[in-house]
Amino acid sequence: MIPIVSLAVFLPLIGAVILLFLPGTSKAVSHGIGIGFSALTFVLTLVMWSRGVVPGGFSQVEEVSWIEAIGAAYRVGVDGLSLPLVLLTSLLFLLSFVYQAKSSDRARSFVILMLMLETASIGTFVALDALLFYVFFEVSLVSMYFMIAGWGEKDRQRAALMFFLYTLLGSLPLLLAILGMFLASDPYTFDMRIWIETQPLTGIGGMLALIAMLFTFAVKIPAFPVHTWLPAAHVQAPTVGSVILAGVMLKFGTYGLVRFSLQMLPDAFASAGMVVLVFGVISAIYGAFVALAQSDLKRLIAYTSVNHMGYVVIGVAVAAMAVDPAMRAVALDGATLQMVSHGLVTGALFFLVGMLKDRAHTREMSHFGGLLKITPVLGWSFIFFAFASLGLPGLAHFPAEFQIFLATLNISPWAVVSILAIVVTAGLYLRAIGLVFLGEPGKEWLKMPDLDGREVLVLIPLVALTIAVGIVPGIVLDTIHTTTTSLGF
Repeated sequence: MIPIVSLAVFLPLIGAVILLFLPGTSKAVSHGIGIGFSALTFVLTLVMWSRGVVPGGFSQVEEVSWIEAIGAAYRVGVDGLSLPLVLLTSLLFLLSFVYQAKSSDRARSFVILMLMLETASIGTFVALDALLFYVFFEVSLVSMYFMIAGWGEKDRQRAALMFFLYTLLGSLPLLLAILGMFLASDPYTFDMRIWIETQPLTGIGGMLALIAMLFTFAVKIPAFPVHTWLPAAHVQAPTVGSVILAGVMLKFGTYGLVRFSLQMLPDAFASAGMVVLVFGVISAIYGAFVALAQSDLKRLIAYTSVNHMGYVVIGVAVAAMAVDPAMRAVALDGATLQMVSHGLVTGALFFLVGMLKDRAHTREMSHFGGLLKITPVLGWSFIFFAFASLGLPGLAHFPAEFQIFLATLNISPWAVVSILAIVVTAGLYLRAIGLVFLGEPGKEWLKMPDLDGREVLVLIPLVALTIAVGIVPGIVLDTIHTTTTSLGF
């Protein structure tokens, strides 16, 4: 049987190695290799999607002995929580390669880094061995660091270092928690499936491991108050760096929150659920209000990520505290769907801000005005995704946030105060639309070109999926629900 999962993980890395041994490669060839290998990877993830998942466990599992002495092995597979994120990852990387195709700034090196990052990202979501998960988790950090430091804006070195230190130091507690789970397992193993089934750490040991995991994943999400690296990283990163950071890498934190903290330490998480819920509520409200105060359009969207990831944290915390399995499934369905919808919508918004910056060389909203008359395709695209981001019914965020709030109202009614953030989000996007796209255009913008065919091609799949998930959420929820209804705790 063809190892589809492993091929999807390592095909981008193969492309990176090929490009590495082709010195002097032209811009066109470098981008062609990037697009080609990323497109093949996307096709493989579509095959994985067509194979589906089974209730109560992992599907499409591939396993090879690695370090037998300590019970570590190469183990990969998917379930209803990881498969949608794998497909989202491969799509956003493919669109990022298409978007980047016109860039000539050290194209070969940039494509190599992107392909390495794609392997690390998909590997993080499909790893079923905790040691393997940690390796992919850390490799993604290195790739993004060099992307920000090498291709970012004028303050990129500081932003890259801040990103690296926060996420590297933040991941060390996870390593300690993994070692604790390993030492508590009998026999010793890093097999995440066994840890989920047997839950080897309980009592004080389980609570300490949970605290370590929560810290690591809070930094990666990022949740208040360990979010301060995110705006700087986004503002200084190149456009596709922001797309991947928001659309894919922030999900490492929320995915880890479910896969490790919730599934492996459910009792400890249930005890700490209210504390996690409080931080989720604060993140959601804080992110919205701080975004409202921004003048830089990219920084505004970066803070809305803190807001939207706060909703995911709320959903996971509610699931941890839920006694009724049906309500737990509703909360996790909403949280996982929010991860997917955030990747689609916020990824598109970062693409659009990058397209605007390419033309105007500024992102300060006060410098614009009336662009809807000059660049209607760009303007209406931004308005569409802004409305999707604020949770308009019929678009992708609405079914996700509705389920999160429904479960929250049932389990912890006070926490629905976070719905205030939706009102603030609506206000901040209406303000941004008014400043940038409405009114009369300034003379300096009269010759600004609208989106070209390549840029429209990047946006079309995101528009289509944002509508499809909003109107027929079952196309994703059915897969997610297969796993959330069969969690054994």
